[in-house]
Amino acid sequence: MVIISDLIKEEQKRQEETLMLIPSENYASKEVREAVGSVLMNKYSEGYSGRRYYQGNKIIDEIETFAIDKAKELFKVEHVNVQPYSGSPANAEVLFALLNPGDTIMGLKLSSGGHLTHGHPDITFSGRFYKSVQFGTKDDGIIDYNEVENLARKEKPALMIIGTTAYPLILDWKKLGEIADLVGSWLVADISHVSGLVLAGEYPSPVPFTHIVTTTTHKTLRGPRGAMIMVTKKGIEKDPETASKIDKAVFPGLQGGPHNGTTAGIAQALIEADSGDFKKYGKQIVINARYLAEELKNGGLTLVTGGTECHLMVVDLRPIGLSGNIAAEVLEAAGIIVNRNSVPNDSAPPFYPSGIRLGTPGITTRGMTEPEMKIIAGWILKVLDHVKDEKLPEVKEKRGEYIKSFRIKVANDEFLKNIASEVRDLCKKFPMP
Repeated sequence: MVIISDLIKEEQKRQEETLMLIPSENYASKEVREAVGSVLMNKYSEGYSGRRYYQGNKIIDEIETFAIDKAKELFKVEHVNVQPYSGSPANAEVLFALLNPGDTIMGLKLSSGGHLTHGHPDITFSGRFYKSVQFGTKDDGIIDYNEVENLARKEKPALMIIGTTAYPLILDWKKLGEIADLVGSWLVADISHVSGLVLAGEYPSPVPFTHIVTTTTHKTLRGPRGAMIMVTKKGIEKDPETASKIDKAVFPGLQGGPHNGTTAGIAQALIEADSGDFKKYGKQIVINARYLAEELKNGGLTLVTGGTECHLMVVDLRPIGLSGNIAAEVLEAAGIIVNRNSVPNDSAPPFYPSGIRLGTPGITTRGMTEPEMKIIAGWILKVLDHVKDEKLPEVKEKRGEYIKSFRIKVANDEFLKNIASEVRDLCKKFPMP
């Protein structure tokens, strides 16, 4: 019989004893977790504060209003909706609010560091219900803003949705805003990965240059798994009904009742973000990422864009002949958790890409700094060197079975077990929140 509480304890142990290097993951505070798992989840609250379809929402109204006001204050925006269930629904709701099916949208390609919801063709709602045109990066992995402008001039998108999941450099929001204005496009900034860095002053805010800002509330913000849609002054100036259109798209357009525990968790995360400690934390994320990137480069690895300006980096494994799948599996066996990831101009399929993505939000939350980055980089280099001769089968039908057998093989590897033991010892010195 499966005991869920036992599985939760096992997952807690896994998180305690491994290095969280996936840049979209983080540790929420005890207070955030308590809010999410509170009795607030028992309540239905369709509608908005003061305009609910159910009775008994007086306290829920206070919580949601506080979260909205705090977000408006911190991000310096005109309107906020805190009800989106997560980042992908938030982006869907923006498109639903502002566009008609078949309208042209424009975004950064997934393989160049963009997101599925930014118009990835065929398999996503944004690529199927809208005409999607996408731009990539140069061979060095860097965005050419002249090419972005040329594409916008040619296609005249109704909406540009720009954000990154695996682009290590800072986006030029001012230039993107100028391009959007040039062609009369809505500009939506998806800052899901960097919203915590924006509040910490370590990444430029898109608010002065964009109409809409979307963000998840976990990642660098360290909140629950939710999202927010924010309307800027520029967005209101473009269309005074923008805020109303967004709210109607969220409910009743694409969602039912909000998840009230999540709303409270967002409010708590915003309270925590409004502190000097959070700004120090954001600064250390970037310091750690740059230090880790340099150590990996000094060890012979190739980084997309040559390094990082934010919280993440992407390692191009093609020069050393490794698959991202092999690297991610062997690192996990050593207690180092990253994710496989496509690299610019990757000829390999997305499920078996040529890179790995890693970042520093989680380990920075645990209190690790530059000395630990040096140690972690050393482990990564040793582990990858340990499997330097492993190759994925050329026949794609055989790759799945190969990975399964490789996973068993590395789980019993004494060298990797020793690294994992050293990882556990380091993790004990830096407990989870």
